[in-house]
Amino acid sequence: MTAEKPPVLFLSHGAPPLADDALWTRQLADWSATFGKPKDILMVSAHWENAPVSLSATERRQELVYDFWGFPQKYYDVRYDAPLAPELANEVAKLTSDHGHHVERDESRGLDHGAYVPLKEMFPGADVPVVQMSMPTLDPRGLFELGRTLAPLRDRGTLIVGSGFTTHNLHWFNPAAGPDGTPPAASSEFDHWAEETMAAGDVDSILDFIHKAPAARQAHPRSEHWAPLYVALGAASESGGIEAKTAIEGFWFGLSKRSWTLS
Repeated sequence: MTAEKPPVLFLSHGAPPLADDALWTRQLADWSATFGKPKDILMVSAHWENAPVSLSATERRQELVYDFWGFPQKYYDVRYDAPLAPELANEVAKLTSDHGHHVERDESRGLDHGAYVPLKEMFPGADVPVVQMSMPTLDPRGLFELGRTLAPLRDRGTLIVGSGFTTHNLHWFNPAAGPDGTPPAASSEFDHWAEETMAAGDVDSILDFIHKAPAARQAHPRSEHWAPLYVALGAASESGGIEAKTAIEGFWFGLSKRSWTLS
């Protein structure tokens, strides 16, 4: 895959301590080396829900959004000073507006941890322009259609990234077990279903995961960490289907970190 036509990604982004996990940081770095450096990056993170569609700052760089609590100070000292992406923001606004979305600019909004935590590992030079887009809804079909409107961005070299988590139930998070401990059965069951369903290109089942997946409500008590996948699927499916390849697999403190390259 070349930079002229980047893939679409769905990644499990991890909490700030991901930076201390040598395996996962290496997996993210190795993944980004499998495709050319993009012209710019559009991030859709589980941690920004806002209607109407909103775009992060493009006029003046803002501080990162440290949207977490109770961590050591070093995680609040992290910087990721990627270039702003006003040209990309304009393209996003045009494409989505042409399909009936009202778009707002939030010039006070920086990148949240669903964006900068993985990007720091994948593009550590912080030399690729980035803009973040909010999810205006958690409705699966609505986000899928929003993703379809963004598909033309790939032709200009934009990497579209949905950043969530393949399973996300913080009741399973058990630091005492270590990052590589045995995951709960429900997390494993959902991960296995997701692997098979994505490999089959069964978009309808992914969108209706709450009725089709085993342990769906345990894996996602609320769907915001699964929802960025809908946008990614929409952006990748414009040609009539998707090809999904697992880029990262395994578990982190009981949560599935499975991530996909979509084309």
